[in-house]
Amino acid sequence: MDRHRQLIRLAVVVSFVALLSGPSPALASSFLGSAETFAVLAGGAVTCTNSAVTGDVGAGTVITQTSCTISGTVHQADAVARQAYRDFLGAYATLASSPCDQVLTGNLAGLTLPPGVYCVAAASTTTNGTLTLNGPVSGIWLFKIGTGGTGALTGTNFSVVMAGGGQACNVNWWVAQAVTLTTSNFQGTILAGADITVTGGTFNGDALAGGTGSTLVPTGAVTLTGATVAGCKATATGPPDQCEDRREKKHCNQGVGNGHEDCDPGNSNQGDPSRSNDERGGTPGNPGRKGGNGK
Repeated sequence: MDRHRQLIRLAVVVSFVALLSGPSPALASSFLGSAETFAVLAGGAVTCTNSAVTGDVGAGTVITQTSCTISGTVHQADAVARQAYRDFLGAYATLASSPCDQVLTGNLAGLTLPPGVYCVAAASTTTNGTLTLNGPVSGIWLFKIGTGGTGALTGTNFSVVMAGGGQACNVNWWVAQAVTLTTSNFQGTILAGADITVTGGTFNGDALAGGTGSTLVPTGAVTLTGATVAGCKATATGPPDQCEDRREKKHCNQGVGNGHEDCDPGNSNQGDPSRSNDERGGTPGNPGRKGGNGK
């Protein structure tokens, strides 16, 4: 599995666009490095008020919680948060160099788009509208806002809807400047060059802020007010045959003699983890349940 992950990351660094010719959810996510574990990550501060976050939260400076529930690990100005921010900057730069398949206007309302790389030269503002992303479970979307050098993403009563099996965590939004979402139902991971502000509504993805800052002087804040954020690492699901870093699918090597792998080959534990047929202490040539149910 380690080698598999290394090959995935190498493929992404070489060319993000290559993902679109043979899309894979694993390739779509792994370019984030250690930042992929965070539902919310800011180079600067995180302020969470009357909100709920499912997933890890990290900040380069301070995390302020007021009636805020975080179902994950909090990293405030520690080594983990700093490394994640560095990896985020690398991912931000990688997406910045991805060529466009199609150029859109700033208003995304009423569009139905298949997987691809979509660019908006300046700002994108959508009010009282719906964007539908229609594609298979392996489909990958990348939106680049502000490819001309400046441009913010603003949504008010803006809904992003997944159709045809498409997965929110296979959608990435690269934004040159700030992101402001108000009473919106948003899908996908945001990599913003400045602050992210989410007021009300739901956010199914990761909010990562500060892409234009340096690794020495982190920038970008995330402010959540009355919002619900469900990060990809903590909530994403998919077909069991997709080995995806962010979803941490654990596959068993079902050959005999591979040893205990902390998984259940064939998913045959009948809903009872104690009945796992993993090789818990088994010997080569004698597969089947070993130790889980005493047989």
